[in-house]
Amino acid sequence: MSIFNKYPYIVVEGPIGSGKTTLARMLAEKFPVDYLSEKAEANPFLPRFYQDAQRYALPTQLFFLFQRANQIKDLSQRDMFAKPIVADFFLEKDALFARLNLDDEEYALYHNIYTHLQLTAPKPDLVIYLQTPIDALAERIEERNVHYEQNMPREYLERLSDAYSEFFHHYDATPVLIVNNAKLNIAKNPEALDLLLNRIMQIKSQREFFNPNFE
Repeated sequence: MSIFNKYPYIVVEGPIGSGKTTLARMLAEKFPVDYLSEKAEANPFLPRFYQDAQRYALPTQLFFLFQRANQIKDLSQRDMFAKPIVADFFLEKDALFARLNLDDEEYALYHNIYTHLQLTAPKPDLVIYLQTPIDALAERIEERNVHYEQNMPREYLERLSDAYSEFFHHYDATPVLIVNNAKLNIAKNPEALDLLLNRIMQIKSQREFFNPNFE
């Protein structure tokens, strides 16, 4: 029995640099499942957002909103017998970024568009939240060397991390595994993935924590 027999639709979430895309991709490679990616690199406004956030926050956010709306539509129309899914985003995080990055007038416009779209996303069977310290986020962003991310202010990372922590403090719509991601570097530690998979199979309640220690 694999984790996808237990949880056919798994979402991996976390701030920029947490490793959510790496983990989701590794799960998709290890198991016969479909991989749904947010494809951040497809957003033409994103590099400009990191250069001038105030000017490009709204077009960046609206591009992501329409992109995710299309992905959610495809997901909602899937056959019930289709393969399990792992995704590196879910719709709820869209509003998190909008509230963080937009001013009041922009957010009101965004919210009107969001409401007009009447998006209804299927609920994940499990959300894995990679809770990652700021220093680790900054280090991993530097290591992956995406050019437009390299001058990201630490203050923005701190606000983003706080927003994620606040969101998941209240999130109870689906089971969630909150992972202390300070040392669980999936890409570098071959033991890490197996430890995480074993922990997922042990989940018995709506909210659980995983605090791996490799020392």
